Amino acid sequence: MTTDIDTAAERILGAHASGVPCEPVRDLITTADDAYAVQDRLTERWLGEGRRLAGRKIGLTSRAVQDQLGVDSPDFGMLFADMAVPDGAEIPAGAVLQPRAEAEVALVLEHDLTHERHTVADVIRATAFALPAIEVVGSRVRDWDITLTDTVADNASSGLYVLGSRPVPLKDVDLRLCGMVVERRGEQVSTGTGAACLGHPLNAALWLADTLVRVGRPLRAGDTVLTGALGPVVPAAPGDVFEARIDGLGDVRAAFGKEKG
Repeated sequence: MTTDIDTAAERILGAHASGVPCEPVRDLITTADDAYAVQDRLTERWLGEGRRLAGRKIGLTSRAVQDQLGVDSPDFGMLFADMAVPDGAEIPAGAVLQPRAEAEVALVLEHDLTHERHTVADVIRATAFALPAIEVVGSRVRDWDITLTDTVADNASSGLYVLGSRPVPLKDVDLRLCGMVVERRGEQVSTGTGAACLGHPLNAALWLADTLVRVGRPLRAGDTVLTGALGPVVPAAPGDVFEARIDGLGDVRAAFGKEKG
């Protein structure tokens, strides 16, 4: 018998496949646990289709966004290898539904994080390097009409991500105090600091490491972790080019292709 969790998963998968946003799924599921169960359905389907898991993304690291959705903790979603876009490469129009861009600190791991409870030192020791990143979030839900359950079920509103190409050891950068600026076609559209991400991007990574062990999908060597937005998210339109600069990490660009016809 089809469950509400299965029905919610199929609704989101249908939007993903068709490119047409769907209705919210909160009419079918009401709890965060149910929403993560839907996300698991999506993950298993995509893994079965040959997609490769490449890391995780953390969302809801901003207190303002948490207050908006009535939650007091972040959420997470899966990063697949085919979601990674080279720095500056064109993102085809329509590749992400209802796209928005946000600048983040990415961590790339060289060791597993499998303890039941980690320390910040564990996270630092496990991290090979940091990179500047632009996450292109998107929603399969019509008009971004989301609650916590909708975004979690929709793989934390994931889309694509772009990583910078100059790795920086953690000892060479202050991730809490680093400033961030995003420009769209030369116009400043978002600013922030590392402290905007749960007080420090490593705090977000620590939360994720502990949470993923509890749910049985621990972070592994080679994983990329998008630690969360450092400033306001910005809607993206065809033809837009975003450049994010993060002090100590350098810059990274996301270029959106123009619509054809």
